[in-house]
Amino acid sequence: MKAPSRYRNPDALIDIWERPSWGQWFGLSLQHLFSMFGSTVLVPILVGLNPGIALFSSGVGTLMYILITRGKIPAYMGSSFSFIVPMVALMKTTGYPGIAQGTMAVGLVYLIVAVVVALAGSDWINRVLPPIVVGPMIMVIGLSLAGSAAQKATVDSQGIYHWQFFLVAMVTLLLTVAFNLYLKGFLALIPILLGIVFGYLVAALAGLVNFKPVLTAAWFQLPNFEIPGVSYPLHFYWGAVLSLAPIAFVTMTEHIGHITVLNELTHRNFFEDPGLHHTLAGDGLASIVASLVGGPPVTSYGENVGVLAITRVHSVYVLIGAAVFAVIFSFVGKLSALIESIPNPVIGGISFLLFGVIASSGMRILIEKRVDFNKRRNLMIASAILVIGIGNAYLKLGQYEFSGLAVAAVLGITLNLILPKDL
Repeated sequence: MKAPSRYRNPDALIDIWERPSWGQWFGLSLQHLFSMFGSTVLVPILVGLNPGIALFSSGVGTLMYILITRGKIPAYMGSSFSFIVPMVALMKTTGYPGIAQGTMAVGLVYLIVAVVVALAGSDWINRVLPPIVVGPMIMVIGLSLAGSAAQKATVDSQGIYHWQFFLVAMVTLLLTVAFNLYLKGFLALIPILLGIVFGYLVAALAGLVNFKPVLTAAWFQLPNFEIPGVSYPLHFYWGAVLSLAPIAFVTMTEHIGHITVLNELTHRNFFEDPGLHHTLAGDGLASIVASLVGGPPVTSYGENVGVLAITRVHSVYVLIGAAVFAVIFSFVGKLSALIESIPNPVIGGISFLLFGVIASSGMRILIEKRVDFNKRRNLMIASAILVIGIGNAYLKLGQYEFSGLAVAAVLGITLNLILPKDL
């Protein structure tokens, strides 16, 4: 790849177009893979799909996204949680064929919106998403996940509290903080990976790691691909399409939020270059690819955005490496089982930092843009977004459920457009 401009972000240790050395590349890509692995395989486990397929489709989807966005945006695509409820319902009726059609419909919705944005331009984004809306939205993206991180760090799958979980999570968190602040050289670039590795060792000493799935897993394991017309007969499911397609508008708000965070981290404007239409098209095509192999809908991942923020390594090559590893690991049973054996307390401890950094990025926007909270309109907008989003005051209409983040985003945008500027 050749850089289209000479701009280099002075805050980045390795900028978007810069390629790390082979040794660095390997460790940095594994760091991103480990950060997103737990969430990406959790979605298919909850729905009843094959985790190997989800890993495969996330890797291929990421490569597709990077290709469509011309290699300009360091983002990773993983299984989306927004579609879990309707997918669980569809598994009981249509099975995966219905989910596949719904997933493809989600991708098509993204592509249609991308065409509209390409025709209408993106100048409207600055009017619709000023700092007073964007800052709190980004804070919500991080803080709304705080409960999930805390749950992983304290309770088991039955909801029973374990002080050992909390201890492992805290040790993992503190080690990662120490690695990030005090290590030098290459090790300073992989504090998240080191935190996971050492947290894993601590968890193993505490008896929280189940090695049996790793020992019994096969070295080579072909993912259970679900290919239309080959694995199942073609049949149209209107209900499945109508169940999943509207939720695409919900995940688009999260998509725009993640792009906004990346804009701040990289000191660029991805809404203009490569353009919001390219980012939406990349996201949509990633879901279409997933529907053709047996995976769930995919979307950009906050965990990986957090890694970018903490490490200040923004190289798109690192994300490409993570995607390639995901594809390879989907075929290597023991490696997949080893990563899957990382206990929740370790993931929770890491998540405290990853999600917190995202939230802090939103606060940074408000400070750097000097948003005046003596203005009542600004105070009202930020307050509504934060409480509704973090509290997840979701809207449920029949079988459709819109997350608190989506409701907060729509309300914040509306308030900003209708409230007088001089109040």
